[in-house]
Amino acid sequence: MERKIIFAVGEYYHLYNRGVEKRKTFMRHADSARFIRLLYLANGTEPYKYERLKEKALTEIDRGKAIVAIGAYVLMPNHFHLLAREIVDGGISTFMEKLATGYSSYFNKRHERVGPLFQGRFKAQHIGRDEHLKYLYAYIHLNPVKLIDPKWKEKKIFNQKKAEAYLNTYTYSSFLDYGGEKREEAAILTKGEFPDYFTDHLGFKDFIKDWLAYGEFDEPV
Repeated sequence: MERKIIFAVGEYYHLYNRGVEKRKTFMRHADSARFIRLLYLANGTEPYKYERLKEKALTEIDRGKAIVAIGAYVLMPNHFHLLAREIVDGGISTFMEKLATGYSSYFNKRHERVGPLFQGRFKAQHIGRDEHLKYLYAYIHLNPVKLIDPKWKEKKIFNQKKAEAYLNTYTYSSFLDYGGEKREEAAILTKGEFPDYFTDHLGFKDFIKDWLAYGEFDEPV
């Protein structure tokens, strides 16, 4: 079936997918760590052999030129979200194919399974409004709160300080990179390709606190 969205250079997109039958796609830390490294390795013009690079820091790896810009990401037990910008023709489609193929091959071998891992082709939503683009920084980074309070979006947060503390320990997203922590995973992001909504990490954390307290969310997954 033909995709309704046509990716265009310079435009922003919310990309996401989940496991077949909503099954877990990230079973353990090693799975999440592999996917996160692939967010960097698959986003380049140079081919790579993962086993030759697994001991290297991301900043030491020459992946060639990036083919997409990534603004934010999060991994959840059975799905993921990415905020991306097309920077070369066909960049998003190529990147997502390399990412899904590389990770699915690893996962099936590691967990002794066969068949598709994700629920069909990745889903994509074009982001045409500035307020929608900014909102996605909250939506994506607050996803992990569901792991400690599944109904918080309907009932409002039960303990905001606990939620903030949890986000500061959740390593499977770009939250820490915006929150001021220095990590090699920051190399995954190309912040300069996105609006500068947050003057510093304190501005980002205030933005997140406001959404925790007052935000309303519509979930695509």
